Amino acid sequence: MRPKAPILLLATLALALLGCGGDDETTSTAASDTGCTEVEDPAPKEVKLEKPDLEPPPAGTTATFETNCGSFTVELDTRNAPRTSASFAYLVEEGVYDDTAFHRVVPGFVIQGGDPSGDGTGGPGYFVDEPPPPDTAYTKGVVAMAKSAAEPPGRSGSQFYVVTGADAGLPTDYAILGNVVDGEDAVSAIEDLGVAGADGPPSEPVVISKATLDEG
Repeated sequence: MRPKAPILLLATLALALLGCGGDDETTSTAASDTGCTEVEDPAPKEVKLEKPDLEPPPAGTTATFETNCGSFTVELDTRNAPRTSASFAYLVEEGVYDDTAFHRVVPGFVIQGGDPSGDGTGGPGYFVDEPPPPDTAYTKGVVAMAKSAAEPPGRSGSQFYVVTGADAGLPTDYAILGNVVDGEDAVSAIEDLGVAGADGPPSEPVVISKATLDEG
């Protein structure tokens, strides 16, 4: 995600799937109330990688994210998104997601992370283009890659989001990564730290301590 850019939130709220904002006057939930462990925000990381050979991992490959709110697992959609899956698997293996934060949590919409810089502007130093199928729906549990509105459909770096609402109501502009197949309770715990009515960081830090790949 580079500069902020507006997109639809449930067809009414303009958001940026690369940026974040906040509202100090809205209510929030403490980490202790959600079962999350209190942690400090990680230090920003500077990542500059060369684009890898985009050979997709085997079908059934999963990525597991260990966070202070529990772990969740994403099965990569290697059939419909081979280039995106290949890039994402490479980033996991390179440790790009380790010690990074969910910098954007919007209750009823998405939780967003994967930015090494931690502020919604960072990436891996390269991008991949893979427009999603025209019938793509961004429904609960879908994991997709974030981009600015100025970038072409299907462009991705390292930032990703998990849809937490029934239907995010987004246009088919965002490269699909896969679906959450385990750890929905952890995703919900992260979502619970969002600030009601706000589009920005969670009320307390949510950190990916480790991301691992399992090729089955």
